[in-house]
Amino acid sequence: MSRGIFTVPKAYNEPIKSYKPGSSERIELKSTLQAMRNKLVDIPMFIGGLEVRTNDIREIHPPHDPQHLLGHYHYGTSDHVHQAINAALAARPSWQALDWDHRAAIFLKAAELVSGPYRAKINAATMLGQSKNVFQAEIDAACEMADFFRFNVQFMAEIYQQQPISDKGIWNRVEQRPLEGFVYAITPFNFTSIAGNLPAAPALMGNVVVWKPAETQVYSAAILMEIFREAGLPDGVINMVFVNGPAGGKVMATHPDFVGVHFTGSTEVFKKIWKAIGDNVALHNTYPKIVGETGGKDFVMVHKSAKPGQVATALSRGAFEYQGQKCSAASRAYIPDSLWPKVKKMLVDDVQSFRIGGPEDFRNFINAVIDEVAFEKITSYIDHAKEDNSCEIIAGGNYDKSIGYFIEPTVIVTTDPNYKTMHEEIFGPVLTIYVYPSNQYEETLEILDKTSPYALTGAIFAQDRWAIDTAFNKLLNAAGNFYINDKPTGAVVGQQPFGGARASGTNDKSGSYLNLLRWVSPRTIKENFAPPEDYRYPFMEEE
Repeated sequence: MSRGIFTVPKAYNEPIKSYKPGSSERIELKSTLQAMRNKLVDIPMFIGGLEVRTNDIREIHPPHDPQHLLGHYHYGTSDHVHQAINAALAARPSWQALDWDHRAAIFLKAAELVSGPYRAKINAATMLGQSKNVFQAEIDAACEMADFFRFNVQFMAEIYQQQPISDKGIWNRVEQRPLEGFVYAITPFNFTSIAGNLPAAPALMGNVVVWKPAETQVYSAAILMEIFREAGLPDGVINMVFVNGPAGGKVMATHPDFVGVHFTGSTEVFKKIWKAIGDNVALHNTYPKIVGETGGKDFVMVHKSAKPGQVATALSRGAFEYQGQKCSAASRAYIPDSLWPKVKKMLVDDVQSFRIGGPEDFRNFINAVIDEVAFEKITSYIDHAKEDNSCEIIAGGNYDKSIGYFIEPTVIVTTDPNYKTMHEEIFGPVLTIYVYPSNQYEETLEILDKTSPYALTGAIFAQDRWAIDTAFNKLLNAAGNFYINDKPTGAVVGQQPFGGARASGTNDKSGSYLNLLRWVSPRTIKENFAPPEDYRYPFMEEE
């Protein structure tokens, strides 16, 4: 059968809608929010194309209104993980035999669905289930999700096009084979787009996947599964299970056909996964790929030449958008004493102006943290700071879970650069600031670099180019995503590939071709058109 050498549509970043009062997208989203809030959903697991229900039924509540019931989901066991693995392996031969352009078409269609007819639905689910305001939901669930699908297709084509040179009479090729087994995807609550990309990226490259979403993200995960199915993804290619993390991890780590894990979550969980894989490596048919993006203790470093207004805005947005529940959120800042009075006033004014409440009211900038466990952990840090003589809370510090898991955005100023909130990940709306002497810029850079085990994102604010260059070099390994005069959040697919090292993960850069390379196993092919017929070489001839 004759085939073409196909060129995929050029990827682009999905435009962000404004949701201004009176706009058509605002009216549609408001209506969708109301309809979804008033409808009880029943969410099964999806295994081999089948809806799987159990007797263990769990409730779904909005974090900002935990008294309200959105629906239920069906919780599984390790037996369901085994079923999902079997379904994936059964689908593997036909999926890997499907031409790459058909795989591309599925995910290009998914991009059109998530940015078109499903846009309001996936945004509303993210707002209700994960308590994101409309802008945070839009840039995540609609735009970044579509970006991942479109750019991954383009990156896949570019990877396939990378071929070796060939000498005369020789044809050399490289084939990018899917992995020989199943991939286990473990996804977090905080980004719907990450939840979709972690199973989708390996699947695009021809792999089959068992996907375990976070229990606090099930509501929007079910809609992603609906989108995959409508886009034409064959049964069994991506199987979604809701199970206990350690139970699912044990099945994953001890299965002979396990070939890789795609993970976003906490550093401690990732370490346990890595250890479990290492302990069971003799059981595997191949060495599993381990790809993980974990925690962060992301910094904003400020030089005396910086503009105070820019710094204050970067902190207001970078620390507190989505309640600081981003692995890239600004969590610690180093500000020179010469700028501190101006920055302090602007930052406190910003924080005190934030409206707090549910995301259904579009005027609210701050919403609830994800659940009671997170609420208790975050507020324990605030309480500790209230009792510590090295700390002063200059904004926020209050919290209330009577109607929802609401925590005021809190700014702590410490005289101790090694105080616990300067080096421990909190994952909530808490920013700690260390005010340093303006003449100790380089010494403070050294403190910054050694304070935290993480190395995910970080930012430098300065007008002085020497100061920027100094930070650029001294903080070489402190952040996988380094921002100059910008907040350390908001990486865009295709523009700022995302990931960090040290305790922040394997730095395999989602949103770039680098991540997709982890989900293939190259085969080099050499074809000789004129094979030799005599073993003798010219150097062996008689004198």
